Amino acid sequence: MNYELIDTGDGRRLEKFGDYVLDRPDPEVLWKKSLSESDWEKADARFDNPPNGGQAKWIKNIPIPDKWVINHNDIKFLARLTPFKHTGIFPEQSVQWDYIYKKIESEKREIKVLNLFAYTGIATLFAAKTGAKVTHVDASRPAVTWANENRELNGMQDAPVRWIVDDVLKFTEREVKRGNKYDVILMDPPVYGHGPTGTSWDFNRDFAKLLENCRNIISGNPLFVQVNAYAISSSSTTLANTLQGIFGDLGGSVENGELALKETSGDRLLSTGIWARWSTDVVK
Repeated sequence: MNYELIDTGDGRRLEKFGDYVLDRPDPEVLWKKSLSESDWEKADARFDNPPNGGQAKWIKNIPIPDKWVINHNDIKFLARLTPFKHTGIFPEQSVQWDYIYKKIESEKREIKVLNLFAYTGIATLFAAKTGAKVTHVDASRPAVTWANENRELNGMQDAPVRWIVDDVLKFTEREVKRGNKYDVILMDPPVYGHGPTGTSWDFNRDFAKLLENCRNIISGNPLFVQVNAYAISSSSTTLANTLQGIFGDLGGSVENGELALKETSGDRLLSTGIWARWSTDVVK
């Protein structure tokens, strides 16, 4: 991927997304910077979040377009400077995107994929690239629009993808009633969120229920269920235990760990989130 984690320190991360170097806050970064302040000052844009409650905003040192292209393994996607410091891309998930593509591609059969909290759709594109039928669900219409832009960027207008703006709990409940089944289920549940009709999401309250819905729509010949999570109080072991409790009767195994990025200025790893995956593979 044309992405680089250049340095971290003092509550900040210095990253290069394609042609642009960004300086963004990260409250998990408790250590000192490796590079000099002059190196950090070369950033093309810095996200400033004043401690006194002032308005958070991007401060651009050079003209930066409203959107630009990032690529990973022949899939292209758009980066943007959003009002909440994000860019629409979580580079640490690239190992997951590769797993999704390789695992589905190796099956040589029609696979149905459900992507929940699907955001800007990068995982959707890697699944669709294999020819899988993908149902992409997110409660944010702007996020689904962004995902469609990413699809068009790759010339995948004819890919078998259903784009749905909906609350994931309500959608999966309806899928249970409709009898629809999926071989692969992906999800990036937030800590808190809101559906398009005013419903709320609370990870601690709703995660297990969502997985129970997913258990009722998993196919008779499943591949895997993948969960990524950020900023929650639970560990990856909690994700793994919950997956095992709900999908363990199907056999297979559960893996879990941290999502992390490695600095190019040193050997430090930046932990950004957690993941767990139930799959029909038996991991030894």
